[in-house]
Amino acid sequence: MLSKRAGLWLGLIATLAMVSLGSSCGNKTETNDNTGSTTEKTKYTKGDAGSISGTVAFTGEAPANPKIDTSADAQCTSKSPNLTAETWIVKDGKLANTFVYIKDGTVDGKKVDDYAWDTPTAAATLDQNGCHYKPHVLGVMAKQEINITNSDPTTHNIHFLQGKNPDWNQSQPNGAAPLKHSLNTPEQMAQVKCNQHPWMKAFVGVMRHPFFAVTAEDGTFKITGVPPGKYTLVAWHEGATGPGTEKTMEVTVPANGTATADFSFGAT
Repeated sequence: MLSKRAGLWLGLIATLAMVSLGSSCGNKTETNDNTGSTTEKTKYTKGDAGSISGTVAFTGEAPANPKIDTSADAQCTSKSPNLTAETWIVKDGKLANTFVYIKDGTVDGKKVDDYAWDTPTAAATLDQNGCHYKPHVLGVMAKQEINITNSDPTTHNIHFLQGKNPDWNQSQPNGAAPLKHSLNTPEQMAQVKCNQHPWMKAFVGVMRHPFFAVTAEDGTFKITGVPPGKYTLVAWHEGATGPGTEKTMEVTVPANGTATADFSFGAT
């Protein structure tokens, strides 16, 4: 009698486990960074994704980037004798280092942030090379690992400034192993500097979803894997002063199609 009852209990437990597994399939538990609460979010799996592509232009005459005085560190002077700021990288009227991202939008009646998106397992790389950061503008997903390397014959001190993410400050001598860091809270844009070399700075866009890109030297960008829907697209550039300048545009991505979005910045 006891054995039969135990068998019934085991069968019930197995059934409940299968029901629980089935209900969670395709879902992902996420923790709210501010409250600590957890929510179940569903992955978008329809397979009809499109893309957004375009160009960011610069109108007018591009401002000259000032030359940087590197005399405080002979190693920097030796490796980068003509180092300049990277505020405006303009080639043939096209603007590099612009961060383009989906700010909000609707997919099948739900906001894009209401879906679960997988964080990349591959780390992003932020290199210190020639006494400046490469890349100057970087995009990552929240909680994605950033691999920080030092390719210079000098010591750097990488400093992620306090914003929506905590302050993080580490020294990295030449030849040291890469540092690992991640930003857990979405933020546009997290700022990075080097305490050893105050002219060094970089900007990191930290996103909840994977729909972002940084313009190349020819000003082009492409965001892939975008579910069909209507979105608010933002182009951010650091600009001459302050936290940067944003331009916005509404775009509609068709199923298995491409939306075009062209932006323009100017000296003023």
